[in-house]
Amino acid sequence: MNSPQLLTYDLGNRVTAFSTTRHGGVSEGAYGEFNINGYCGDDEAHVQANRQLLATQLGVPADRIVLPHQVHGVEVRAVAPELFGLPAAVRAQILEGVDVVMTDMTSVCIGVSTADCIPVLLYDPVAHAAAAIHAGWRGTLQRVCMFAVNAMRLHYGTDPARLQAVVGPGISVTRFEVGQEVYDQFAQAGFDLSDTAVKYDKWHLDLPRINTHQLTEAGVPTGQISQAGICTYDHADDYFSARRLGVASGRIYTGIVLR
Repeated sequence: MNSPQLLTYDLGNRVTAFSTTRHGGVSEGAYGEFNINGYCGDDEAHVQANRQLLATQLGVPADRIVLPHQVHGVEVRAVAPELFGLPAAVRAQILEGVDVVMTDMTSVCIGVSTADCIPVLLYDPVAHAAAAIHAGWRGTLQRVCMFAVNAMRLHYGTDPARLQAVVGPGISVTRFEVGQEVYDQFAQAGFDLSDTAVKYDKWHLDLPRINTHQLTEAGVPTGQISQAGICTYDHADDYFSARRLGVASGRIYTGIVLR
């Protein structure tokens, strides 16, 4: 059986951080090959088989892979030991409507699912705590990255100046065309769009850059923010892209494990 092919990030010695690619699993068609998201219409048996493949590769139990049901909001959930003593249905309920997960538990994988939206990982090497953020345009508009940094500050005593961050694969400014109404919402919310919006025939927004700006505004040093620099739309053979493949397709899982 295949092993998932991962894009890995260097966030520190005691951390495994990654994004999944489409390669190395058992899913088929627009879900092929590697998808562990059970909310997008993939065959449940394939989802579970892929989840086990990832668990084996990461060296964690399959039920320690945390994947929330995201709704393009700013709800944050801290993952603590109590979560894993609950029935699966209750655990799913706790992770319903959540777009940021964070933890200071070791041997647990927290992560978010994307297919053009922007995944962001944060790691605090002093508190040995991490967060995974799902930032689509709606979450970006609500400043989800700033919510996540503030949540880590409150929960783990994180000083943003010591955070290491990575902005994972997502849609690029060239490919992310939006309507005038979306541009207007960002302008009305006080975003400086001078270097994050470009007008071709229509407006295009640079979601990776807007989220990077949010991190720096929250106090994360620019030099501690790394970029995958991969456009999911342009690289849909390797990474899922809802705009290329349709919504009924797989999702990238961007996760982090503390060791």
